[in-house]
Amino acid sequence: MTYHRRTEDLLYRTVSIKDKQRFWKRMLIVDDDVDVTTTFKVAIENSNKDTNKRIEVQTSNNPVAALSEFKPNFYDLLLVDINMPHMNGFELCEKILAIDINVRVCFMSSGEINREALREIYPTRQEGCFIRKPVTVDYLLERIRSELD
Repeated sequence: MTYHRRTEDLLYRTVSIKDKQRFWKRMLIVDDDVDVTTTFKVAIENSNKDTNKRIEVQTSNNPVAALSEFKPNFYDLLLVDINMPHMNGFELCEKILAIDINVRVCFMSSGEINREALREIYPTRQEGCFIRKPVTVDYLLERIRSELD
């Protein structure tokens, strides 16, 4: 099935429905470590080549900026580091969930997680999504895709 889309030069071209639905889901990665956000973004974008369930990835290395730029009803999943300066991941998610209750959250940390704090944010989930760093690319993709399904 195809449809016609108007381009900048006012000509029409035929585009498949597959092209129209470029992204299956959108996610935001928030971590104060630039290497982590860059590595995760590249890994997820590279996995898009192998599936029709493409994930658009945006990143932020500052939780305060991520909160101020957050768009409600835009992201399907947040991947948030717990230990960050100025605002920890739990505080960030509490504020984001006040803006958009439907966004899913997956926490990550290289330290121990405070499961009680996680249960306060997600009382209806038994454990919530948690990824311990360092993480393999395969495990990262498995957890992200299972949260998005």
